[in-house]
Amino acid sequence: MEQIILETRALCKNFRNQKAVNQVSLQVPEACVYGLLGSNGAGKSTLLKMVTGMLRPSSGEILLEDKPWTREALRKIGALIEAPAIYHNLSARENLQVRTTLLGLPESCIDEALEKVRLTGTGKKQAGKFSLGMRQRLGIAAALLGNPKLLILDEPTNGLDPFGIQELREMIRRLPEEGITVILSSHILSEVEQTADYIGILVNGRLGWQGSLPAKGRLEEKFMEVAKECREVENYAK
Repeated sequence: MEQIILETRALCKNFRNQKAVNQVSLQVPEACVYGLLGSNGAGKSTLLKMVTGMLRPSSGEILLEDKPWTREALRKIGALIEAPAIYHNLSARENLQVRTTLLGLPESCIDEALEKVRLTGTGKKQAGKFSLGMRQRLGIAAALLGNPKLLILDEPTNGLDPFGIQELREMIRRLPEEGITVILSSHILSEVEQTADYIGILVNGRLGWQGSLPAKGRLEEKFMEVAKECREVENYAK
């Protein structure tokens, strides 16, 4: 039986009269890449911000390793949501040194994080001169500093060229082999299909379906089927 590292139970987030996340119950298996799919505005970022403590749920539960979420859980979670916070005048190593100092982590974490994202050879080059893909990987290195068990990446390939996307994809695929579970949110079906082991499909704030990655070439069909069913249910409820 698969171990579940992250579970949400009937999780909701309301903004005034709008339900951005509505009764979402995720189950994320350990040591996998979980692809959270949905169009823009489906509630992906809002959901992930609740898991990372950036937003407070309106109702529902979040469990990490079968225990109710607390601020202490953040020690086991790394996240890159929105653009990475990078000092452009500092090198990759210097950027991570700032983080280790703030978090009280040993500097030995830096080499390990840089190795995981393949940025060990950048030397004294300033981060402002990095490619967008390299800056994105540096942001992920910062999220990996505390050796988290769960890494959350919100639309990490946005703006990257094909080479940057391929580098990032290969890096993400390696992480479960090192015991790190990854939640990857995206609206790009083809990218998730090449990266994820499990899929959750969000439609208008609701989880329409979750399970193992469908057979090759069938993800788009599954996504459209789930989206259509969810919209029919919504229309019927009106």
